[in-house]
Amino acid sequence: QVQLVESGGGLVQPGGSLRLSCAASISIFNFYRMGWYRQTPGKERELVATITRGNTANYADSVKGRFTISRENDKNTVYLQMNSLKPEDTAVYYCSAITVPSQPRPVWGQGTQVTVSS
Repeated sequence: QVQLVESGGGLVQPGGSLRLSCAASISIFNFYRMGWYRQTPGKERELVATITRGNTANYADSVKGRFTISRENDKNTVYLQMNSLKPEDTAVYYCSAITVPSQPRPVWGQGTQVTVSS
């Protein structure tokens, strides 16, 4: 089973930038879809962005124009570039992978904390 490891979280001031990385334990070249989700205490995990095998990206309305998802297959890594960060972006960010369309549930990483505060 694939394992995902996120990194790149931290504390940043409003208006700042961070780049999250998600490294997979196996090749992601044929993975059906990978994505980033986030969760705050007491709330359900929500979609941030996804990217398909064909590099089609999808974003939550709240991050469109500020966040960019990308994948680097030769490094087995997916990135989330986050610009113009707002305090409401504060959350634990999780990487997910669906390797084939029939997979019933995504594989999740352990999460990385992002805190946007002055």
